[in-house]
Amino acid sequence: MKHEISLGRRMFALLIDWLMSYAVAIGFFSGTGSIIDRAPHARIPVLVIFFIELVVLTSLGGASFGHRIMRMKVVRFSDGGVVTPLQALIRTTLICLVITAVTFDENGRGIHERLSNTKLINA
Repeated sequence: MKHEISLGRRMFALLIDWLMSYAVAIGFFSGTGSIIDRAPHARIPVLVIFFIELVVLTSLGGASFGHRIMRMKVVRFSDGGVVTPLQALIRTTLICLVITAVTFDENGRGIHERLSNTKLINA
């Protein structure tokens, strides 16, 4: 019996990570004024913060904040072991390209997972 992670859970975890990164970017890197005035200045910082968060947390603990909240974990596809920093870097780079994170194969793995030899499992 397969226990694939649904697309909804995956997207919700990414949304959590993105919103947390956006809050940090607006709070620290977008100047002063109202949130409406500051939001346009957070575009690049939010992507950088999101990228760093995913790479660091995935390589150190196997899960980003969003993954932990949604009770998921990233592991090596080949043996279920801990992902390497290089795998986390490849996976995150491809996630930031978006299209690779929303296309799936018959095993429920996205392009970003196939190219980084990782998979997302229930934690």
